[in-house]
Amino acid sequence: MPFWIEVIASALLLLGAFFMLLGSIGLVRLPDFFTRLHAPTKATTLGIGATLLASLLMFTYQTGEFGIKELLITMFLFITAPVAAHLLAKAALHHRVTVLGDEKTQQRIVQARKQAPPVDEPLDTKVD
Repeated sequence: MPFWIEVIASALLLLGAFFMLLGSIGLVRLPDFFTRLHAPTKATTLGIGATLLASLLMFTYQTGEFGIKELLITMFLFITAPVAAHLLAKAALHHRVTVLGDEKTQQRIVQARKQAPPVDEPLDTKVD
């Protein structure tokens, strides 16, 4: 295997590991749900993407065929991660998860909650 392929794959693996570490630290350190949502969806997705790109490069060279599996996994990840983050954020807005932040952020959240449909009460809290 040529040296330059090993160097590029190693750099991609290091970059992927860095972004995954950054996402994991952000998940632990950030103060509330909405800011924590960014860490796994942004940084970790980039980290996994760089790792899959390194795998694509290595296996394409070793087997002589284009690694369609790695490409499909990367595409699936880049399509599903933003959708999942959006659904989690909408669910948190709907369930009125507490938000820590400055006054401008608080006002944006209050406006978004006013535009959301009303929350139905859970069945176990209704009194007959």
